[in-house]
Amino acid sequence: MWLALYTLALRLLAPLVVLRLWWRGLREPGYRRHARERFGYYDTARDDQPLLWVHAVSVGEARASAALVRALAAAHPGHRLLVTCMTAAGRDALRDLHGESVRVVWLPYDYPGSVRRFLEHFRPRLALLVETELWPNLLAACADFGVPVLLANARLSEKSARGYRRLGGLARPAVASLALVCAQSPGDAARLRALGARRVEVTGNLKFDSTPDAAKRAAGLAWRERLGRPVLLLASTREGEEKLLLDALPAWDGKLLVLVVPRHPRRFDEVAALAQSRRSRAGVPGAQDRVHLGDTMGEMDFYYAAADVAVIGGAFRPLGGQNLIEACAAGVPAVLGPHMFNFAEATRLALAAGAAVQADSAAEAIRMAVQLLLNAKEKENMGAAGRALCEAHRGATQKHLDYCGELLAATAPARG
Repeated sequence: MWLALYTLALRLLAPLVVLRLWWRGLREPGYRRHARERFGYYDTARDDQPLLWVHAVSVGEARASAALVRALAAAHPGHRLLVTCMTAAGRDALRDLHGESVRVVWLPYDYPGSVRRFLEHFRPRLALLVETELWPNLLAACADFGVPVLLANARLSEKSARGYRRLGGLARPAVASLALVCAQSPGDAARLRALGARRVEVTGNLKFDSTPDAAKRAAGLAWRERLGRPVLLLASTREGEEKLLLDALPAWDGKLLVLVVPRHPRRFDEVAALAQSRRSRAGVPGAQDRVHLGDTMGEMDFYYAAADVAVIGGAFRPLGGQNLIEACAAGVPAVLGPHMFNFAEATRLALAAGAAVQADSAAEAIRMAVQLLLNAKEKENMGAAGRALCEAHRGATQKHLDYCGELLAATAPARG
């Protein structure tokens, strides 16, 4: 009954879904491309080569799963790799990360007909859904088609778990249908088991296996050297956070450059009003520029390499925070806001290791960041702690790969 009611609600909302897609396409044209894929219609012909499918909803999941996608391709050379996403920025990120080595398409909306057409077209041997992508009709169709589903790099905050519990009649069957859950932490594992997951393994966080792109890192270091000024990075900021943080800055000393990189590209023009220059139009900001907008995609490794200290966005409103592990991997001290519940375990580890500090407000975060900029020794120690933290927690990719091999072996056709 719950699944039927959910599907009815989706059908009633269909006109709004299409309207929203058209509306987002006004600012991000990528949303209007390949629109038929959103409903399970794909232009390419099917072939008989076995296929492995990874779903990475947006940029963060695309980056988190990049090492795993490459490892799957190397371990299973006889298989094609399909990666799906839901956002235009995610699709661009996947192309930047993998080029033409994988097939990238939209995951269809969660209508029964759409997801069945998707599965009939691609016929995956194994599905990997990254982090918390639990679509009831999709999971039901995978069960019907005999496609084992692994929830990769799974995380579930207590806040999200409460929401799923309220929808238990819909959520529990979806979670129970998963063949395997690879959880980031014991806490995530316990919450997923409580929701009905049949098999849960703690594998750690795939994000710790990510390494900065060498060319982009070198370019960022060269940019900072050419600039010749201290750089404070406001990384992956969300709506309203830029003004909060910029308003908390002390009087300008004529040197500090604040580099602002919003989380969503659709906000680049909005945030540009707060800056004196932007990367897409000026290679290096002028000497009198206090705020520089990072308005390019796929360059976080560049931006972290260019920074002395990073304030991580998404945490100064109750949004759950953004990925702090990228800062740690780059050896950049991270200043966190109070709302990091989507990255609770990584936050705990980074604070305990001395790779990050956490503030109660935007004003306190800026105060902490400025103090770090003035303390070269503490900044160096925190950067080293971040790199050591990432090195100590590597290995999630191999664990995921081993479990993928196990599931594939269990579903391999018998030899006659």
